[in-house]
Amino acid sequence: MELKNIEQQPQLQNGNGTATENNEKGEEKPTDGVERTNWGNGLEFLMSCISVSVGLGNVWRFPFTAYENGGGAFLIPYIIVLFLIGKPMYYLEMIIGQFTSQGSVKIWSICPSFLGVGYGQAFATICIISYYSSLLALTLYYLFVSFQSVLPWSYCRDEWTNCVNSRPEDYSSTMLEAARNATSSLLMGNEGGWNGTISRADNDSVQLQSSSELYFLNVVIKEKLDISDGVGAPDWKLTLALLVSWIVTFLVIMRGVKSSGKAAYFLALFPYVVLFVLLGRAVTLEGAVDGIIFFLQPQWGELLNPTVWKEAVVQCFFSLAVSCGPIIMFASYNRFDHSIYRDAMIVTTLDTLTSLLGGITIFAILGNLAHNLQVDNIREVVRSGTGLAFISYPDAISKFQAVPQLFSVLFFFMLFVLGIGSIVALQSTIVTIICDQFKNWKYWKVALVTSICGFLLGLVYVTPGGQWILTLVDFYGGTYVVFILAIFELAGIVWIYGLQNFCDDIEFMCNKRVSLYWRVCWSFFTPVMMIVIFIYSMATIEPIKYSDIYFPLAGDIAGWIVFAIGTAQFPLWGIWYISHHRNGNLWQSFVSCLKPNENWGPANPDTKRAWLLFKKEKARQRASKTQSTKMGQFWQKVGNFCGSST
Repeated sequence: MELKNIEQQPQLQNGNGTATENNEKGEEKPTDGVERTNWGNGLEFLMSCISVSVGLGNVWRFPFTAYENGGGAFLIPYIIVLFLIGKPMYYLEMIIGQFTSQGSVKIWSICPSFLGVGYGQAFATICIISYYSSLLALTLYYLFVSFQSVLPWSYCRDEWTNCVNSRPEDYSSTMLEAARNATSSLLMGNEGGWNGTISRADNDSVQLQSSSELYFLNVVIKEKLDISDGVGAPDWKLTLALLVSWIVTFLVIMRGVKSSGKAAYFLALFPYVVLFVLLGRAVTLEGAVDGIIFFLQPQWGELLNPTVWKEAVVQCFFSLAVSCGPIIMFASYNRFDHSIYRDAMIVTTLDTLTSLLGGITIFAILGNLAHNLQVDNIREVVRSGTGLAFISYPDAISKFQAVPQLFSVLFFFMLFVLGIGSIVALQSTIVTIICDQFKNWKYWKVALVTSICGFLLGLVYVTPGGQWILTLVDFYGGTYVVFILAIFELAGIVWIYGLQNFCDDIEFMCNKRVSLYWRVCWSFFTPVMMIVIFIYSMATIEPIKYSDIYFPLAGDIAGWIVFAIGTAQFPLWGIWYISHHRNGNLWQSFVSCLKPNENWGPANPDTKRAWLLFKKEKARQRASKTQSTKMGQFWQKVGNFCGSST
């Protein structure tokens, strides 16, 4: 794909179409008075990327995703996907953001008819933000109740049958009492047990539940197992926690990267202190080894299960926050010559190590739970899903011999910090998109309005049926929408704009040639793997369930509407752009809108002039070499693909 109309005359405009000049710090300063802020230093950018990529996706989502996909069987596909999809996508988004100094919508001056990819990703980001804030509300709830003299989830209530106290000294007495209750229930003909959630393999055994699980289901979220009559009213305690979460989020983002960059040091580093403390306790629990073995021991047959590969891709996207906009947004505030290759490798590697750390910690806890509940199969210990981190982690904390309240406060504060780091990036993405479009709007005012909207959207998730809605939105809006738009994102940049064009841009910005690994991944492995996995997952999709209960028909319809709204952004905005930028007949307009427009390129005018000269020189060298090569253009393309010098 050739550059359209921009090689003939250097443009004195930035990516927003406004003339710019340089200030003394080398920041881009448009002459209309609107200045795009840069990070205070490169370390702020790195810490911010760590805070968004190392978050609840590692401690909350990764363990239960591995749990649902066979434990160790999930690790091999996940690591393979990381190298063939995760790292290439992450590095690509860092590059495109820094090169253009634009948010996730404005970058599509590279291929204007793909503008809908940016808006679709913004929609998916809003979906994720809406339920992500409710997870922060849960962490705050647990943080507040952790100040009680006795942790409220550590003991059973009188009305809970077949319950085992999470406090270790109470195991023998509570298990004996639970056995008596189960026997009494059988004699009275009550085969359902407590609230229909106790399952029996035969008349002599009963599956017990920990007090931490029953506390989460009955006290915290007041779970509804049927939402056909509605999701219920928001819980006032969780509503207050949700409000506090959004107030903190607003305070962090209100001044843009000037405030979030400073907070990133704490948001990125503090969680590791607590996580290592919790890991040290978890591995010393009785039965922990069995859980760790379950997590690390691969089941080779699962490698042939495409569903496991699909879940590995989804987890990789969720954890690294690719194809949602935060990475592009953060990189857009970098100086043009910042070394992003190093940062991309650090963040993606650290993200994986943190996921493994979180996985080992929670599976050690699950092993202990299985031992305490006398369950042989770790899969049967606790229901997987959102509540796993709010059941297993609290259960482990209650076993601390010395001041469990202190460790509980530290842990849930850590979890809150992890979540804030991620939601700050997601929310900043939306604010940046709006402020890029409406340059005269004050950043803090946009941040305030969007935070209020986020709070209102989050209310549905703090209802008794909120976990149903979370499952629905995450599945349709936060999974499949992100998945399909990531394919279009890669296709637009690498296949339409062109791999060689893109690699030339990287070489100009980073002053180093792109290696064969990145070229092969971007052009073949990454898009092909995503396409194959997406097609398979759509062909084999089944009705969604929550806690092994199918959604009502209205829920499925609502989910598909969410998916349709997200994916429809791509064709609708493409049609809109083509219709407003006619250039000849329909086909000529279509082809023209696949080419970069005059806004594509570095935002700084001097840098853009140098880039245009660089591109011309590259084209001249290739043309000269093609004429002098015996087999001409074919071998020249092979050499270009392999990254040979020109």
